[in-house]
Amino acid sequence: MPDKWCDPQRIMKEYNDAASYKAAIGTRGLYEQNKVNERFMVGDQWHGAKCGSDRPLVRHNVIKRIGDYKMAVVGSNPIAVNYSADGVPNTLELQEGIQKIREDVSRGVEQIPEFTEEIPSSEEINIVMSALSDYYRVTAERVKLDDLKEQVLRDAYVTGTGVLYTYWDPHVRTGLYADERRQTAIMGDIVCETIDIEDVYFGDPSIVDVQKQPYIILAQRKQVDEIRRIMKKHHQSTNIEDIKPDSNTQYQAGEYGENEQTGTKRATLLTKLYKEWDKDGKDYKVKAVMVCNGVTVRSEWDIGIRLYPIASFRWERRKNCAYGESEVTYLVPNQIAINRMITASVWAVMMMGMPIMLVNGDIVRVPVTNEPGQIIKINGSINDVQGAVRFLNPPNFSPNFDNNISSLIANTLTQSGANDSALGDVNPENTSAIIAVREAATMPMQTIQNRFYSFLEDAARIWAEFWVMHYGKRSLKIEEADGSVWYMPFDGERYKDLLITARIDIGASTLWSEAQSIRTLDNLFERQVIDVFQYLKRLPKGTVPNVNGLLREMQQANAAAAQATAPPPAVDGGTAPAADPNMVTEQEVVDGLSPEMRQVFDSMPEQARTALLKNAMGQGGVV
Repeated sequence: MPDKWCDPQRIMKEYNDAASYKAAIGTRGLYEQNKVNERFMVGDQWHGAKCGSDRPLVRHNVIKRIGDYKMAVVGSNPIAVNYSADGVPNTLELQEGIQKIREDVSRGVEQIPEFTEEIPSSEEINIVMSALSDYYRVTAERVKLDDLKEQVLRDAYVTGTGVLYTYWDPHVRTGLYADERRQTAIMGDIVCETIDIEDVYFGDPSIVDVQKQPYIILAQRKQVDEIRRIMKKHHQSTNIEDIKPDSNTQYQAGEYGENEQTGTKRATLLTKLYKEWDKDGKDYKVKAVMVCNGVTVRSEWDIGIRLYPIASFRWERRKNCAYGESEVTYLVPNQIAINRMITASVWAVMMMGMPIMLVNGDIVRVPVTNEPGQIIKINGSINDVQGAVRFLNPPNFSPNFDNNISSLIANTLTQSGANDSALGDVNPENTSAIIAVREAATMPMQTIQNRFYSFLEDAARIWAEFWVMHYGKRSLKIEEADGSVWYMPFDGERYKDLLITARIDIGASTLWSEAQSIRTLDNLFERQVIDVFQYLKRLPKGTVPNVNGLLREMQQANAAAAQATAPPPAVDGGTAPAADPNMVTEQEVVDGLSPEMRQVFDSMPEQARTALLKNAMGQGGVV
């Protein structure tokens, strides 16, 4: 008899019960409401309306305007993740020592010290945590986390909940080898993907914390051949013919999810994640099982980490509900009213400009097209001519109607926190006032941002779990801020018992932080607090092309100039002659630059060029 957690029939029942619960949420149910929200978000706002083909159906999409603005505010700030181990001291002295070691390793001065002690020391743990913090950025680039964050934000805004699923893929190529001859490739790494909330079923929908769920079921529509291949791979071929295509698409996300291509042979594959506790109920393992059509596709297996590999972000929370609430749901009535009012206004204007034409068919025998300049032939008296064709004057149109439309649009945007100042729809005459109003508009969104950052911290902890539990012995790729790359030896087995926490550090938005950084550097440079080398090193990336090459040439030229102008050694105890201060001119310094560096030099601010020349002349002259 299969275990109760793995019984295919029980899993199918749990799936159907959870789907029934979701279908009963709200007025329309989660599935139908999310379809409506998606249509309104993309602009399909007259879906199913029978208004005739001759009437213009106008759309003024305030929902998308509000959503784009809010998603940009929540996700615009760059983030960094800092890992630490609870219970391990990390003093300022240790941090400075770790930074010194890292700088020396990145320059090739020394190697990472080998960790041979049976119990990791505080210094070792802090070095590893520092390396993991940088390795997070490398992994984020590999899995395209920025794209995934954007999708999670959009899912949360439209459907109420965004979900990020992380899993181990043994087929990922790492470029690393376990032997010096590079014969044994190290394979496998984490992969991330977003999952629609329609395809996620929580075992207890009243529990908000994902990690406290008794089980979680993930639904996927997959090709029958793919499901059968999974069965063969995991030795479950006994009932392989029972896997047959079905048309159970009613629970799929989006309007297009219900329509599958003709001839497509798909079935719903269910993956159940659950916690298996030991006999004493003190410890557990997170396991998984796959079923389809009441058949086991892959028998239970240990996923190898101690967390559910799922992080969720809810746009709005509801009490005792694991599923979030979408803001779009409550903007739909306003959007419908706006579209109807604008359409009525446009139709009224068209009727006034092109009123309905009445034609007496007894008098007018020729076809009437109402084209400009058409000549209508009428036989009869003047009275017949006057009664043959006339226009039906529409009723007078109140100008307050347009004012009501503008007021409704403005109130909808304002009540949603997207006022004109926040959206940039104002004249920048009083900058301070505009910034103050914008900050006041974005302040209420701080709670949404905090939930988003908490979601990213959950995802970062899941990544750390995979690293310490699945990596084993391999090297971590570390990229320093100056562009140097080195590899950190890592043995996950040594750190799997640590309580690793993740903290999100938020920076200013990219556009604002770059402008502010340059302004601050200019002020420091003008006051001679920093020199030209310090100025160039701290400029935002990309401000000066090939700044590293410029710095290298400056350093090499200064070293050569210092050597050339050094006084010759004294002969017979005499005094060396003084160097000629006019030996090199400023023009000769500039002429000594390479063509590429000359172009960079000409693009620098005048103060930076002057300081560079003074620095070079002080060193003896050539840059």
